[in-house]
Amino acid sequence: MVKLRLKRCGRKQRSVYQIVAIDIRSRREGRDLQKVGFYDPIKNQTYLNVPAVLYFLDKGAQPTGTVHDISKKAEIFKKLRVNQTKGGSISNF
Repeated sequence: MVKLRLKRCGRKQRSVYQIVAIDIRSRREGRDLQKVGFYDPIKNQTYLNVPAVLYFLDKGAQPTGTVHDISKKAEIFKKLRVNQTKGGSISNF
């Protein structure tokens, strides 16, 4: 299973996090599948590669709590819903 989670980088007391798609069995600093963004809590800056995030979410990747909050601020989930309604057929039961 794949998760979208934070990978710690930077020096002591000045941490910067990469947002990565990674296998759940890997360690925090383990080998990632793809880098999809970064988050700097000190400067409060965020960058997300939106097509890559949407790709992994569409394939079933689960974001961690922090990555979920970051994605919610960037309104990723609204874009995901729009893509799902365009591509899929809606049936009435």
